[in-house]
Amino acid sequence: MTELQTRGLRLQDPGAGAASRRGGAGPSDHKAVVVDGVTLMVPVHTHGAFDSPFVAEAPGPDGRSQLRHGSIPIAQIEFARTPRFYSGQTADGIPYSHIATLHGRDVLATTVLQTCIRYESRRKACRFCAIGQSLAAGRTIARKTPAQLAEVARAAVELDGVRHMVMTTGTPPTPDRGALLLCESAQAVKAAVDLPLQAQCEPPDADAWFQRLKDAGVDTLGMHLEVVGEALRQQLLPGKAEVPLARYWDAFAAAVEVFGRGQVSTYLLAGLGDSVDTLLATSERLLALGVYPFVVPFVPISGTPLEDHPAPSADFMRAVLAPLGAMVRAAGLRAGDIKAGCGRCAACSTLAVFEDTPSPAPLAC
Repeated sequence: MTELQTRGLRLQDPGAGAASRRGGAGPSDHKAVVVDGVTLMVPVHTHGAFDSPFVAEAPGPDGRSQLRHGSIPIAQIEFARTPRFYSGQTADGIPYSHIATLHGRDVLATTVLQTCIRYESRRKACRFCAIGQSLAAGRTIARKTPAQLAEVARAAVELDGVRHMVMTTGTPPTPDRGALLLCESAQAVKAAVDLPLQAQCEPPDADAWFQRLKDAGVDTLGMHLEVVGEALRQQLLPGKAEVPLARYWDAFAAAVEVFGRGQVSTYLLAGLGDSVDTLLATSERLLALGVYPFVVPFVPISGTPLEDHPAPSADFMRAVLAPLGAMVRAAGLRAGDIKAGCGRCAACSTLAVFEDTPSPAPLAC
């Protein structure tokens, strides 16, 4: 599974299952694939995927597809189906799919603000970010209102059995760094439907925002480091690097006080330059605070400055995820105990599989 997620997948029938996403925030250039009951977001539009040894045959009448490694059949797989709520539109005429999308098999995801002060400056933009691509392509709108989000969330639960929701945001030019927008959105969604919510933003200027987010209905919080080495931060995410690492560590500790152990998480992108030792040492520090370290393989997105950057190898990912899985088990912060969000979905990494694997031996497809 780890190799499949790092190498990507070639599709004999590109239209199988739910439409894959090109560009945008969150997992892009991916497709949701179910392998042995585990849902993975697998790259299908990246340069690496075009040369991948993994090939998915066109699905049969039962919706299942044969996964091959070269010419060798290795597994039966399924693709997540197009959700029914995509056919609807809001009271003001916006397609539901422009307001929120399905991630994995049962997660509703939205970018509340599809613009970002970092992205708008070529000098400050994160080099791997594609938040503006889906907006430029007309697949979304710049700002989702609380009423729109509540309407779509209710439809996604009623029509497709969505189980939790992720709300992220581009960073606005305000000291709260998007926390206010997320509070307003969460309050509206929770008033409309009982749905566990994760909010994601940069650390706001004041710790008081964490309690405000909790009071608005947010169940879990994501504040994403992405890379750790200071030189890498300045090179790859120069705008975000203006928020010092010290603020992240203070914010993590304060947020855990509000949301509880295991209900605060951060993304770490493996393959951008941080070493195995750095990723594991950082994860150890996070776990000690009660923060879930969601380590995912970097996926280069077409149209970004890093579109030709290679994805990490499966060996590199196993060297991180095998010991990290044991560390997460020992800390008692498993993905399945997270109330909502990316860590609970777990589809962008095989970390959750390693959490349930008592031996660090490499996994086979």
